[in-house]
Amino acid sequence: MAKVAVVFHSGYGHTVKQAEAVAKGANGTLVAIDAEGNITDAQWATLNDADAIVFGSPTYMGSVSWQFKKFADASSKQWFSQQWKDKVFGGFTNSATMNGDKHSTLHYFFTLAMQHSGLWVGTGLMPSNSKAAKRDDINYVGSSAGAMMQTPSDASADEVNAGDLETARLYGERIAEITKRLK
Repeated sequence: MAKVAVVFHSGYGHTVKQAEAVAKGANGTLVAIDAEGNITDAQWATLNDADAIVFGSPTYMGSVSWQFKKFADASSKQWFSQQWKDKVFGGFTNSATMNGDKHSTLHYFFTLAMQHSGLWVGTGLMPSNSKAAKRDDINYVGSSAGAMMQTPSDASADEVNAGDLETARLYGERIAEITKRLK
């Protein structure tokens, strides 16, 4: 079985729902970045021991939250020793609008993964883009690079879209399957 760690920051509770869905699909371990941008030594050990790491952050002002960025900067210790080399990576994000510049966040995750000499996994999901498509369909937001979720800015954390959560779950499943193949 592949060991998958899902490291994420969630500002208002929406992205934690997405993280939980990814972890459920991957049978993975959640590593929550706190409000100050920190994780514990035990959580660093979880990431170091993982076969795959999935990054998650809301998209704020066209990129990751400052808390996620602080975590990413702190991962330079792993980068320097190439401790995460050849691990499988993926990423997910959420914003209030359908576009919300979420691709900038996924590109940031991709770049971080490549700096760690990792292997990136996309969603492997076709977009739901026909006239018959409904908002609750899988991959309605239409991303190939990583899982995207859209939640209105005035929605509670319990009002996240079911199709976006299923997209995240399926993405986690794919990451775990590909990681097992590569082990």
